[in-house]
Amino acid sequence: MRNIPLIVPFATAAFGARLFLNEPDTGIDNALVIPQNGSLPDLSRLLGLPDFDWAARHILNDSTYTQFRYGSGGEWSYRNNLEAFHRLRFRPRVMVNIIDIESSLETSILGFNFSAPFFISPCAMAGLTHPEAERGLVEAAGKEGILYMPSLAATLSISEIANARVTEDQVLFQQIYVSKNQTENRLFFQQVEQTGAKAMVLTVDSAGDRTRQRALRYAPDTNIARSTRYTYMTWDYYRQLQNMTSIPIIPKGIQTVEDARMAVEVGARAIFLSNHGGRALDGSPSPVEVALEIFEKDPEIFQQIEVYADGGVRYGTDALKLLALGVRAVGLGRPFMFANVYGTQGVTRAIQLLKKEIAISAASLGVGNLKNINSTYIQLAPNGWYS
Repeated sequence: MRNIPLIVPFATAAFGARLFLNEPDTGIDNALVIPQNGSLPDLSRLLGLPDFDWAARHILNDSTYTQFRYGSGGEWSYRNNLEAFHRLRFRPRVMVNIIDIESSLETSILGFNFSAPFFISPCAMAGLTHPEAERGLVEAAGKEGILYMPSLAATLSISEIANARVTEDQVLFQQIYVSKNQTENRLFFQQVEQTGAKAMVLTVDSAGDRTRQRALRYAPDTNIARSTRYTYMTWDYYRQLQNMTSIPIIPKGIQTVEDARMAVEVGARAIFLSNHGGRALDGSPSPVEVALEIFEKDPEIFQQIEVYADGGVRYGTDALKLLALGVRAVGLGRPFMFANVYGTQGVTRAIQLLKKEIAISAASLGVGNLKNINSTYIQLAPNGWYS
């Protein structure tokens, strides 16, 4: 009997444990049926970004779906990206004129105008989701007036993606990796510039290789699937790279206020808060946690430099919380890649759904003009809910 008091807390914790939900149960399993003839579910019946994940999981084979779904290690950062938003509560205002909220969604990113404060983040191998590959992403982005950042590991070449733009003035930012060979980097930068890209997005959060346990389950030989690599990257090297091109290089993968300050010091035009979708260092913070750290420790950074963020955004309310902290534009990768199972039409619908969610959620929050959203609309102290 003496051991009972010690056992009870552990028993309580065990009964309180829950399975991780990749997307919440909103009734889609009961409402939609995957056609047996290989066709796609009715696109008009997909009502939010998580629905595209559900559809892709049922349509793509396990190996292909896993290429987009996996996270690093035990996938704690992947999970945390999705759940961290719910630890911050809104502080809604009422009796506010919100009639014109939709007209206030427009924003600028590095001086270029877009229809909404979100963009398509770099995500590789769109050809696995649709025969038209990245064309679905670039065409939908162009038609809907949002920014697309193609991945260097895209199915299509840099020039093929540029040629798929719906207008000559459609803006693309090209994601890049670099080597220690400066001649090679210079030639590569020239190639990017020739495509008309207006900025380069340099991934800086993957200096070491990834622990890809879920993805490697499908490798024919896990011993030769991918060799260990280490990438040279320092702030001095960033300066050298920036001096080799006339277009801005945006460091993607900032995860602390200290590195945000360093980016300001070296003259970066913008920074990108990201943990690679939970695919780099497992245990790294979610972008909303990084944005909160910057806001609490050095909020002027949001005035000194443009700040973008991606990771775990699935709802308009997620985007609003990042915008309220000072983030200028919010990126999404997996949701648009899953929407690309439907090609251009699917990505277009996903963009339109997110625009509508941001607008109606901002209205319910009591924000009459999205450009005026600020930290007073959220409770900054975490609410105590943890995974």
